[in-house]
Amino acid sequence: MNRLVLFFAFFASVVLAAKPALELPATNGQKHTPLVVTGEKKTVVLFFVSPFCSTTKAFMKEINGIAADYADKAMVYLVHSDPEITKEVAMEHAVLSEVKDTTTVLLDKEQMLAKQVQAKITPEAVVVRADGKTLYKGRINDLYLGPTKRQRAATTKDLRDALDAILAGKPVAEPQAGAQGCKIGGIK
Repeated sequence: MNRLVLFFAFFASVVLAAKPALELPATNGQKHTPLVVTGEKKTVVLFFVSPFCSTTKAFMKEINGIAADYADKAMVYLVHSDPEITKEVAMEHAVLSEVKDTTTVLLDKEQMLAKQVQAKITPEAVVVRADGKTLYKGRINDLYLGPTKRQRAATTKDLRDALDAILAGKPVAEPQAGAQGCKIGGIK
């Protein structure tokens, strides 16, 4: 009897652990699994953004630069987790922000991805490795030292340093500074 109970407990744990990967729509009409690393890529970089957040606007040039510089090593996504953002608004934001084709723009209207990686701010960067473990979560750099305290120029490159460490097989420096910006509506 005990063996039968153990068998069913093991079977249930395997079935529950094998849930399908989170799939989100992109502005190009395709579905993507942003937490699944594919091909030659070694990691996933998620940028939580909002076209309604002025802080996001201030970071878009650097976000585009990071996306270009790491495109051959990482899958890069811009993620809109505000339920109010439509596909058309996200597409317009991508055009106005000069987002290149190497970056996929996702709509996370139900905020499943934001909740899963615990993103709460725009802009906020999250780096996830192939096994789903979050390796970095925080600011892109120190352009903003507080919600309204902007420097003339960034003096750190937190996300680039983290990506370089991850891609070299080294640990990311601790502590990781939190992102400064606008709260993602509906996320607590």
